[in-house]
Amino acid sequence: MESAPAAEGDAAAATAAPQRAGPQLPWRGKPRAADILCWLGIVLSGLFYWVLLPLRLSLIGTHPVVAELLNGSTESIISAAAFARAGDGTLAVVLLAASPGLMKFDVLYWWAGRLWGERFIVALPGSRRVARHMGRVQRTGRKFTWPAVVVSYFLPIPSAVIYVIAGWAGMRLVTFLILDLIGALLWAGLLAGLGYALGHHAVVAAQAISHYSLWFTIGIVALTVLFTLRSQRRMTAAAAPADQDNP
Repeated sequence: MESAPAAEGDAAAATAAPQRAGPQLPWRGKPRAADILCWLGIVLSGLFYWVLLPLRLSLIGTHPVVAELLNGSTESIISAAAFARAGDGTLAVVLLAASPGLMKFDVLYWWAGRLWGERFIVALPGSRRVARHMGRVQRTGRKFTWPAVVVSYFLPIPSAVIYVIAGWAGMRLVTFLILDLIGALLWAGLLAGLGYALGHHAVVAAQAISHYSLWFTIGIVALTVLFTLRSQRRMTAAAAPADQDNP
C-alpha cells in the first residue's frame, strides 16, 4: 500500500498533467483567486514529494523524527519507533511528529472538493470506483464521509480522493481536521507499534537505507519513469481506436 504522502504526490502529479481526452482544468470559465491558489498548492505538493525524496531516504537511518515531520512516510514512522525502542526518543514524540507530516497537504484536497466538486473528483487517479457511487455518497452524507476520512489512511485508494469527497459533500473544515487527525494518529500508532516490535532489526535496515540512499533514489525514480511511460503507451493505444471511429 502506498503511504498517504506518496499517494497524494501521485494525485497532484496526475491532476497537473495535461489530459487529451478531457478538460485540463477543474474550473469553468475565468478562474477565481481561490481556484488559482488551490491549484498551485496541489501542484507544489506534488513537486514537494519528489524534491524531498533523496533527503527523505537519507534521514531514515539518521534523523527519522525529522523525516516524519517533513514527509510522514511509512518507513520514517517505523524507523523512528524502532529508534525509540533502542532508547533514542519516545513513542509520544514519534506520534506527535508523524501527525503534521501526514496531514500537511490534506486540507488542499478538502478545499478542492469545496471549490470544484465532482469535476475534480473524476480527474483523480483511483477515483473511478468511487465516482460510480457519488449519488449514494451525497445521500448518506456524514454517515459515509466521517468514517471515510478517519480510515482513509487504511484504504487501498489514494486518501486524496476521500478528502475531495469530504469537501464536496459539505464537511466543515474544523470537522475535517479533527477526523483527519484521528485517522493520522491511528495510522501512525499502527506503524509505530510495528517499528517498536521490530526494534534493533528495523534500526539496522534504516541505517542501511540511509547509507545507500542515492542508489535507492535513482532506482525509485527509474521505476516511476518506466511505469509512467508504460501507462502513457497504454492510454495512447486505447485512444487510437476511438480516434479512428470518430474521424
